[in-house]
Amino acid sequence: MNAASRATGPAGVSVRELRWSDFDPIRETYWLLYDERPQQPDLGITLFGTPPSLADEVEWFSQLYRKVLAGNAVVAVGELDGTYAGHCTVARVGPGPSSEAAHVGELGILVHRDRRGRGVGRAMMAHALAQSAGKFELVRLSVFSSNVRARKLYEEFGFEEVGTLPRAIRRGEVYFDEVLMVKRLVPPLANR
Repeated sequence: MNAASRATGPAGVSVRELRWSDFDPIRETYWLLYDERPQQPDLGITLFGTPPSLADEVEWFSQLYRKVLAGNAVVAVGELDGTYAGHCTVARVGPGPSSEAAHVGELGILVHRDRRGRGVGRAMMAHALAQSAGKFELVRLSVFSSNVRARKLYEEFGFEEVGTLPRAIRRGEVYFDEVLMVKRLVPPLANR
């Protein structure tokens, strides 16, 4: 790994590129969300009804890793005191660089529940967005309307709300609206 691929943030926080060895900590962090959901019903990440199988997770991670190698995704992995703390992904919306949607990246972020509030998410987003410059023109994301903390962070990074999808997520008998946000990485061009 070269020095340019590692960034630092607040005390103990560092950010680096994705490694194959990140599979287990990413999977474990994701699976913890299923334990967290009953105590925090407005947990701001969309989940399956039950945790995916190990085989499903291997397939997902393999696809993500291939996207990174092909230049179709950027993944910033955050560490706190040298231990995995989360990851932030910006993945190409279209299937490849020749797609009509290839200029758009979709951001997703996950921070381990025991490492939130320590600057890891902010550091990962800064790294992922910096790496996305020149690769994407626009980055989009969606966030639960109830997740005020995340929305504030996204706004600090220049994301703007462009709409709301009402009742987008149903968790049991409770519905959550989803706010759609975008960040332009290049100035807007006039329609042709």
